[in-house]
Amino acid sequence: MSDYGNFGDEYYVNMNLSTEMELPQGRESVLHYFEQVQRRYPKMANFYAREKDEYVLEEEKEKDSGAYRWVSIEPKRVNSGMVSPPSYEDACEQHRAVLELVPYELSVSPLDCEALTVMLGFDFTCKGNHNEIVTEAIGIAPGLEKFTQLPYGKLLSNEPVIQFALDEDCKTQCRISFESRTGAFQIRTGEFTEEQLSVYMMVRRYDSLGAKENYADEFTRLSQLCRDLVDEYLIDSVLRPLQTAISIR
Repeated sequence: MSDYGNFGDEYYVNMNLSTEMELPQGRESVLHYFEQVQRRYPKMANFYAREKDEYVLEEEKEKDSGAYRWVSIEPKRVNSGMVSPPSYEDACEQHRAVLELVPYELSVSPLDCEALTVMLGFDFTCKGNHNEIVTEAIGIAPGLEKFTQLPYGKLLSNEPVIQFALDEDCKTQCRISFESRTGAFQIRTGEFTEEQLSVYMMVRRYDSLGAKENYADEFTRLSQLCRDLVDEYLIDSVLRPLQTAISIR
């Protein structure tokens, strides 16, 4: 399975390369890097500085699907993302293209890797207490269940996080987390607006690359691990239960 658009109201695939040393910040280096990206993806035409020393190049959102590509650089991080891609592989192809450029355009050596990450995000637009929805969908740790039965024990936060290793030396890790956007004021007043409840899965490799490794190939390995975990575990254990819990409200 490669297309995850049916498992959330919006999904996106991001890549982040964190470096130990600062990236080139000169005008010529920054613009030349983005020009090389634009040659590969001509629709990426919106260039701007978001914050100090953070530069972004992105497409216009498609009217029907909301899909668009973006890339950015920060002082010590290279980022690439695609929102609502036609397929998972379409997004991964963009991220590999960026990682093929950075050693040459931004002088990023394989030694300079602090962490390389692939992240899938799923947003569900829904009303109500997001914390209760998460509890209904995936439960709560048994040792904490009794606390939900306390007087006035309305759930103000239930954003579980799990992180585990995918290799013996713990250099490759996976992290699954939730983000609720329900606040105490909404719960107190009972006035809920449609907000996004988010699920994130990140697969990350830490430390420098070896002499025979490169960023594009390592990203391919991480993206395959991420896809396998989504297909085999996340869809049936998290995404579909969330869809069900939201639909019955």
